[in-house]
Parts: sequence; C-alpha cells; structure tokens
Amino acid sequence: MGEKVVAGAFDLSDRQRYRTKLRQCLRGLERLLEEKRFDRPKNLMGLEIELNLAGADGMPRMLNGEVLERIASRDFQTELAMFNLEVNIAPHRLGGRVFDRLAEELRTSLAYAHRKAGEVDAGIVMIGILPTLERDDLVSSNLSDVDRYVLLNDQIVAARGEDFTLDIDGVEHLTCTSKSIAPEAACTSVQLHLQVTPARFADVWNAAQAAAAAQIAMGANSPFLFGRELWRESRPPLFQQSTDTRPPELQAQGVRPRTWFGERWIGSAYDLFEENLRYYPALLPICDDEDPLAVLDAGGVPKLAELVLHNGTVYRWNRPVYGIADGVPHLRVENRVLPAGPTITDVIANAAFYYGVIRALAEDSRPVWTRLPFEAAAANFDAACRYGIEARFTWPRRGRYGGTTEVDAVSLVRDELLPLAEAGLDAWGVEPADRDLYLGVIDERCRRRVNGASWQVATFHRALEGGMSRDAALAATTRRYAELMHQGEPVHTWPVGLPEAARLG
Repeated sequence: MGEKVVAGAFDLSDRQRYRTKLRQCLRGLERLLEEKRFDRPKNLMGLEIELNLAGADGMPRMLNGEVLERIASRDFQTELAMFNLEVNIAPHRLGGRVFDRLAEELRTSLAYAHRKAGEVDAGIVMIGILPTLERDDLVSSNLSDVDRYVLLNDQIVAARGEDFTLDIDGVEHLTCTSKSIAPEAACTSVQLHLQVTPARFADVWNAAQAAAAAQIAMGANSPFLFGRELWRESRPPLFQQSTDTRPPELQAQGVRPRTWFGERWIGSAYDLFEENLRYYPALLPICDDEDPLAVLDAGGVPKLAELVLHNGTVYRWNRPVYGIADGVPHLRVENRVLPAGPTITDVIANAAFYYGVIRALAEDSRPVWTRLPFEAAAANFDAACRYGIEARFTWPRRGRYGGTTEVDAVSLVRDELLPLAEAGLDAWGVEPADRDLYLGVIDERCRRRVNGASWQVATFHRALEGGMSRDAALAATTRRYAELMHQGEPVHTWPVGLPEAARLG
C-alpha cells in the first residue's frame, strides 16, 4: 500500500480482469517457490513506526504535510490521517550490537523530526492511541491528502454500504458510528519485518502467531479511545471494526473480517496468499501491464503487482510480504501486533523479545503450534488485548505429559519465553550486552507489572482522584507521557501521576 495509487472509478470489467491477474500472480508465486528462486538467508530485519503529531497541550495536530516538508527525508512519510507520520528504518542484519545501533538511529531520526515539528507548534508522540483524540478528529476531511488513502476509504465505504459501527466493551463501553475509515488512523503501531526463506516461512509465521499474545501483554499501550477506558490494547478491535467491509448480515454468515488473526496454522507462505484470493474481494482492482507468467518464462522476476496490492488490503496481524531486492525475490514476515512507544528503549526491547522468541520457537523440536490449538492462540491474543500484562493464557504444559494449562502472562514470559528469547538472540549472534539490556527491560516490566497501558491508566485515575475532569485528566496524562517519552527512560521506571505543576494547571 506504500506505492502511489492513482485510479478513478472501477467497473465490473476491472474487477474481472483483476481477479484473473490475481490468479496469474498466485501461479507465478507458486512457480517461484517450486523453482527455488528466492533469496538465500540474510538474517535481515526491518522496522517501521507510526507516530502521532500533538501540540504542547497534548491535542492532535493535523499538520503532517507541513511537518514532512520540513523533515525532507525519505525515511518519513504520510500515514492515514493528517496527525500521523511513519518512520522507516533501513534493513539491518540481525547480530552483534544491532539493537543498540537501531536505538541510536531512531533517537537521531525522532529527535530531528520532533525539532522540525516544533517549527509548526507540534511534536512527535509515540503511543498506540493518542488519548486526546475526539470523534471529530477522526473524519474523512482529516485523512491525508494522498490518492491511495482517499481511494481506499471510498472502496471500503462502498463495500460496506453503511456507516461503520464501533462497539468496544472494556473497562467502559464505547459505541458510536463513523462514515469513513478515519478511526483506523487512531491506531499507531510498530511493524517488525524479518526476511525468511520459503522453507522457514511457515515455522516463523506460526511462531509469530503463537507469540503475539505475549507481545501484546508486555507491550500494551492503547487503553483509551474517545475519552473512554477500553481494552489495555484497544487497537485490534478498533482496527477490525473501522475497516470492516461486512454489514451485520455478512458477519452473521461467518464472512471473515479484513483485519483478523487467522484461523489455522500454515504449511507454507503460499497458504496465506491463496487464502487472500479465496476469501477477500478486491478493494483496489488496479491492474499492472506485466504478465507475470511471461516474465517467468523469459527467466525474469515478476513484480506480482496485483498480489502485492491485494495483500496490502488484508490486515493480518502477522502478514506475509513478497518483495524484490537487487533483482532477487524474497519473503518477509511482517509483525503488526505492537503499538508504538512508549520510548525508543521500550520499542527496541519489544523487538529484541520478538526476534529472540520467534527464532527459538521456530527451531523447537516440539513446535508450540503442534501442541497448542489455533483457537487457543487466537483466544490468547484477545485476552492480551483486553487485559494487557494481567492477562491469562492457555499454553502447552511443559514436560512429557502434554496437554495445555492456564498460566498468567507474567509467569509465562519470565519462566519460559524470556529464556527462549535469550537463546534465540544468541542464535542470531546478538552481543550479550545488547541481549541482556533489552531483555532486561521486558523482565523489569514483568517484575513490576508495568507497561505503557498500565502507566497511562494509573496516571489518569490519579488525576481524576485529584479533582480533574476526564478531558483535563486525559490531556494532562498525554502531556506527561510525551514529556517522559522524550526523556527516554523505559516505561517501567516512570513515576505514576502528574508533577505538581500539572495537577495545579
């Protein structure tokens, strides 16, 4: 979806042609897999972070065009709404001091962007959902002025045929409607990429699915939306509902949402791309001139443009990605589970935990996905989103007796997943100093039972108890969050509550 998309209205012939091209692309992918044309292992990882623009008052600023002009860097680009930006970090080889290097690059990039945003009285806030967003901020007139976003919105709205319903029942209950997909823009995330060979793809994807609940439990950072306290990680239900092309009748029939966890463990990357064609109508039936099978017959590498575009409109939490670098095709797993923030150290700790855990789980002689029903992994994901670091999961029992048991997230991470992450980072060749620093952050979150969501909620309630109104408490919490975020110490060290001056303000 990052490519520039320009098209007008679509007619029936566009959709028929697109479906034909999708099938050709899928056959092209199958041939590439059969002919073993994919890149060899390079242990490459990549990182994208979606960001919010907010003023010194903590309120969103619809200024991404002006801010991007001032930043003037290809590393930064627009996101869905005018208060969003995205920063992309160049791929790195996993190993050595990679996490320290990533942290330093991010610090430099975000500090520069924050300075440039300051020129128009805005600033960068790295958070899952900006607590001060109001319904009037998330309307189609605040979508970024970019063809692909306008077109995507128009097509999703047309497919649904009626207003979108947001209904999230958490600590409090939010119900409202939207005429556009703009509420999706509230969700700002971290995307972690890992280039993998076709032979390893299924194991890595399955491992990422199994680990997703633990990632959310440790990293939850989105407890508020439109003034309501909802789930500890409210992005997944919000994202699903704000992009849902299904009216209630299709939901009742069991038609799959375009944002979903999945429904089965897989045997190859092909399975996911094939599901995309089988389950999802085209949203953007834009056809490329390339004949992918003719390109293959001539010994070339096809772009598979329709397959790539269609894949970009199916919002899996672990998404397959087909790409070409230096004329050689490759596959990536894109992990889309984590919210942005709270600090760069926290983001890198989350990344180290993820890359370590999936390496170890993917290479386990008794893979977790052979011992855990997929339905349990999906239920774990929902529990993590609802309850964050206090969630309880179903997980395979250790030892020879088999079966599953119930375990709280903190115990699972400390007793089982952190040792696996350590072994996985060792297998990647990550320096022990990097490994211990960043996994130590995850361990401290467990020990103190603190993550971004728990800090936001505790600080908000402290402000309410001090006599603030809800709106004032949310704004003060956001300002304090931004201040501590820019100071950079990890969230488990943050003092709960507002400084005296904020409480009096």
